[in-house]
Amino acid sequence: MITIKALNEARVRLHNTVHVTPVLTSRTLDEQTGASVYIKSEHLQKTGSFKIRGATNCVMIAKDQGARHLVAASSGNHGQAVAFVARELGIPATIVIPENANAAKEEAIRNYGAEVVHVGTTSSERLQYAEQLVEQLNATFIPPYDDEAVMAGQGTVGLEILSQVHDPEVVIVPIGGGGLISGISTAIKHINPKIKVIGVEPENASDTLKSRKAGQRITIDRADTIADGLRASTPGEMTFPIIEEHVDDIITVSEEEIREAFVFYLSRMKQVVEPSGSVTLAALRSGKVTHHGGNVVVVASGGNLDLRAIKRFVE
Repeated sequence: MITIKALNEARVRLHNTVHVTPVLTSRTLDEQTGASVYIKSEHLQKTGSFKIRGATNCVMIAKDQGARHLVAASSGNHGQAVAFVARELGIPATIVIPENANAAKEEAIRNYGAEVVHVGTTSSERLQYAEQLVEQLNATFIPPYDDEAVMAGQGTVGLEILSQVHDPEVVIVPIGGGGLISGISTAIKHINPKIKVIGVEPENASDTLKSRKAGQRITIDRADTIADGLRASTPGEMTFPIIEEHVDDIITVSEEEIREAFVFYLSRMKQVVEPSGSVTLAALRSGKVTHHGGNVVVVASGGNLDLRAIKRFVE
């Protein structure tokens, strides 16, 4: 479990590295949803997503412990974050990404100086291969979500939300492997347990919801969704118990609902929020989130998008 002490230490550790991202508003969105909506804009974060928080916290600790080579497994955003931090700290890095990785994310990883290895299409395949690399290279593994330092770093998003939005009624967070929602929900429930935390998954990648219904972690078949950052096939061993304890509800959204949210961000708010970061707005705009007209926070988790794919998303 993540402690408040770990969250506060992460906030101090990240102070000079990550951005305190703004919250954005839209009168049209308020009118459509009947709530006062605040977009926590992690798509404007350094490296284009919240992942820089957990990666920085974990890598800085690893360096202090003598790490000389880093290995990460990622669908893209975590890999970018680890590659960036590794370059800043002068540590070589190898990133394992899927064979069908987002081209823009892969290019960014390479530009940050990391070596890229393509393996399979599922998170379990990437993680297994990364474990082998750790042994071969005598490297340190930087987990995408199943790690206390990573989750604590992501939890700083929750601390910022509570300092930026007065008395939130609901906070809506995407779920992939579960690191972001584990950190945010821990921060929020420790400080104000009355605030509802809602997780969102694509219908085609609902491993956490299915695991919750089964009462245990289960593995789903290949997740096929435009939300490429949420294609986890199994909830994290560490994240799932935290989600079970702190997350009030999990909602799924369709591919069309994700596309509509993406288009809303682009056309009405002039923001590029990748599909994985748009699922939370999709859940709110579809009417699936229960609220009483108070302050609702929507976490836009990332904005790393191959611009050549925009046409496919808006048609």
